Amino acid sequence: MKISLKSIPHIANKISIDLNKSDVVTMTKGLEPVAHEAEKILTHNVHQEMALEDKAADICDDNEEEIDFMLVDERQLFFMIKKKLAPEFGVILNYEERYSDLSHKILDELYEEDLIHFEVTENRIKNIIYNSITSFIADASEIEDAVMDKIRTYKKKYIPGTDEFDILHEKLYREELMKRGME
Repeated sequence: MKISLKSIPHIANKISIDLNKSDVVTMTKGLEPVAHEAEKILTHNVHQEMALEDKAADICDDNEEEIDFMLVDERQLFFMIKKKLAPEFGVILNYEERYSDLSHKILDELYEEDLIHFEVTENRIKNIIYNSITSFIADASEIEDAVMDKIRTYKKKYIPGTDEFDILHEKLYREELMKRGME
């Protein structure tokens, strides 16, 4: 599953909380700087993928007549173009490999910025970060379902996409994260 820009602050917070709870990491400057560095790396990665998708979409748009003429499945062609351009944009398309790479980058940055100290192997710390990312993603749809179920119980009907809905959704989303110990 893809990481969305909206979920990045929550994933970054989970990484910092999980590292802190691990009892194998000492945070030199607290949770916030750790979450901030993780957020920067995750955001950069998502923006790289967005740029890749924009480029692939542009190529499809530029060749729309040929695509229609050849009766090619545009989604399949889009993915093939994305796959071909991925190395140029520094994007790993396999999510397991991508999350492992992101975990390494986050660990390296936390170490370089002297935000964490540890006496165990780097791989153990990387695995904590990796598990934070993958467990958040696994729980994300469950959390979203819980939030939407709560919104549906309100007497007042909230319309998705409105400011009122977005504010309520974010509030309930944070409550659900706190209830699960993820915020």
